[in-house]
Order: sequence, then structure tokens, then C-alpha cells
Amino acid sequence: MAVLSRERSGLRTFLIIWFGQFISVIGSGLTGFALGVYLYQRTGAATQLALSLVAASLPHLVLLPFAGALVDRWERRRVLILSDTGAALVTLSFWALLTLGRLEVWHVYLGNAIASALSAFQRPAYLALPSLLVPKSQFGRVSGLMQLAESVSIIVAPLVAGFLIAGIGIQGVFLVDFATFLFAVSTLWVVHIPRPDSPPGATADRPSLLRQAAFGWNYLRARRGLVGMLILFAVVNFALGFYSALFTPLVLSRFNAQLLGSLLSIGGFGMLAGSLVMSAWGGTSRKIWTVLGAISLAGLGMGAVGLRPDPLLIGAGNLVFFALVPVANAASQAIWLAKVPPEVQGRVFAVRMMVGSAITPVAYLLAGPLADRVAEPLMAPGGALAGTVGQVLGVGTGRGFGLILLLTGLVVAVAPLLAALVRPIRRVELELPDAVPGGEGGALTVG
Repeated sequence: MAVLSRERSGLRTFLIIWFGQFISVIGSGLTGFALGVYLYQRTGAATQLALSLVAASLPHLVLLPFAGALVDRWERRRVLILSDTGAALVTLSFWALLTLGRLEVWHVYLGNAIASALSAFQRPAYLALPSLLVPKSQFGRVSGLMQLAESVSIIVAPLVAGFLIAGIGIQGVFLVDFATFLFAVSTLWVVHIPRPDSPPGATADRPSLLRQAAFGWNYLRARRGLVGMLILFAVVNFALGFYSALFTPLVLSRFNAQLLGSLLSIGGFGMLAGSLVMSAWGGTSRKIWTVLGAISLAGLGMGAVGLRPDPLLIGAGNLVFFALVPVANAASQAIWLAKVPPEVQGRVFAVRMMVGSAITPVAYLLAGPLADRVAEPLMAPGGALAGTVGQVLGVGTGRGFGLILLLTGLVVAVAPLLAALVRPIRRVELELPDAVPGGEGGALTVG
């Protein structure tokens, strides 16, 4: 009975934190949508939007190893409170600058960079919570809930942002986002997050921050299956970098912001469906098959987006893509939670996120110039590919974007099939011992 009571208490704590972050993610989605449309309409080029994504990713990647080490040292509740508060102040700064008529493109880059640095602390702390609060048997389901928050944001944010911009302006959108951050912080004040147990044989001597930052990489080097998963996700994330940078220009090149919002919302419904499936199902008994299958099918959906300038086809491809992303992410997260001890998850998860996303900024940097200066001219009427590839994809404005998305979608579809041939990846759950006991999560033995 005592174990059952601790399980319920831990799950209740997780759900309170999750709900606060859920509301905050919706607010961030409002601001992200508004800024994306603002940048593209102001500059008329995919490159500027891509550069804003670079600013939103590089600080995160650079700081992750050190942030992960600090997360393992510090109380994780405090990390979440401080990082959410800092992000709220960035949003408030956007509001002040726009109200004064002084919001420039470089301000958006700078604000994204600061928010990115804060997320280097917030993400490892948040992703490590389930192993401290819920039983291992629930890892797949609570990971699905984490994906659910992002899914609902993708549905709600574009639709609500359009109405809010029309009614209260972008300034009002920033204030709404600021209020959601305050709500998230308030939920963190009312919960207790236990510290992870110290590893066996640990001493009072604390290694240097540099050594602790290197620990995550050294831990992974000894586990080939996890390294293989990292390489797979790095390849996939590189391709997804092009998708993130070019989807908005692809749609806006032929259609309006209202259709863009509708298409993103449709994709959000797909993501919601996938998240709900994972929350209820949890994935296959061997989660790696869920990961590989979902990624491959998501790639086909991504490729379909680039095939034709048809809103129905773009919407269908986006729906399939977003429906399978949370399935792959939740199943992957369940593997990591089970195989990495809670007391080192901050460091290991930080390295995991850094390596998995390290080349994504390269995709952002390449996407804009490659699309604007190479692919678009090739697919223009009379362009070098107009008489061949253009017969299938169509020619004219935006078809260069479509060509790039088709090719990167094929990369995403094929990469998991190749990964399945690699034994350490295919058997990662069988060859690596569990770091978390089967019956209880780490927090159930604390306090």
C-alpha cells in the first residue's frame, strides 16, 4: 500500500508540472507563429526565417553539456522555475520593443538566442522528471503526455494566434504568452521534486564542472546501442531542419497566412492523435521497433508535402508527419529513461540532445540560401529542372522548396531502414541492462 501511495503521489506531482508546462508551450506557440509570419512578411525571404532558427538553436547546443552537469547538481524544480522565468522576461521584452515601435529583426534573433540558452537548462531537467516521479512501466505513457503538450500547441497556437493578432495585435499575443509562463512557474511552486539517489560508491568530493560535462559523453561511448540511436536522430534532425525552415515559405509562397495556420493546425491534430495513442498504448514491447517504424513513415509524409502545390496534399502529408513524430519521440524517450540512471540523466540527456541536434543549425543555414539561390531558380519556368523534375513537382514560385522537402523526406524514410540493420541499435533494449527497476521509478525510494 505504501508503494502504491508513493506511485500515486509521484504521478500527481508529474501531472501538475506537466499541466503547467502544457499551458506554457501553448503560449510559446502563439509567439513563435506570430514571429514567423512577421519575419517572412517583413523580409520576403526564407533566409531570414532560417537565421532566426539558427539563433534559437546554437546557444542551446553550446551550453547543453555544462547545463546538464549543473542540472544534476542543482534542485531540478529550481532549474525549471528560473528557466521559465527567464523565458517570460524575453517575451515581455518583445512586447515592450514592439509597443515602442522599435522591434527589429536582430531583436528577434537576440531574444531567440537567450531563450535558447535558457532551454539548455530547462529541457534536461524536464525530460528527467519521469524517472524521479513515476514507475518505469508508465514511461511510455508519460512520454506520450509530454508529446501531447506540443501537439495541442501546434493545433491551438496557429488558430488562436490569428484571432489574437486581429483582435489585440502581436503585442497582445506576447502578453498572453507572458501570462502562460507565470502560470507554469506557479505550478512549480506548489510541488516537491525529490533529488535522485546518489550513485553507489559516490563520495563527497565533487568533480569539476568540465569533468562532469564530459561524463555524459563518456557514459554514451560505452553503450553502442545508444550511440547508434543518437546518430540516427542526428541524421533525421538534419533533414527535419530543412522542413522547419522551409514549410512556412513553401505555403506562403503560394497561399496566405490563414491557410498556413490551418495547415499547421491540421498537423497539430495529427500530432495530438499520435500523442494520445502513445499515452494509451505506450508502444511495442520493444520500443525500438516503434521508433524505427514511426520515423520511416513520417519521412514519407514529409516527402508528400513537397510533391505538389496542393493544399490537400500538403495537409495530408503534414498530418501523417506530425502524427508519427510523437510516437517516435515518446518511444525513444522511454528507452532512454529505462537505460540511464536518474542521478546522471541531466548530463547524459544534455549530451543526447546536443549530439542529436548538433548539425540541425547547419541545415537551417543551408536551407535558406539553397532554396532561394539554387532550388528556386532550378524549378522556375525555363529553369534547368523545369522540363524534367518540374513535370512531376510543378514549376514556379515555391517549387524549389518542394524539391528540397521531397528529397529530405526520402532521407528520413530510408535512414531507419538502414539503422535496423545495425545490431547494437536493433537490440539496444536486449543488450543494455535497465538502470531503473521494473516496478518503481527512482522517486519511489526517496523520502
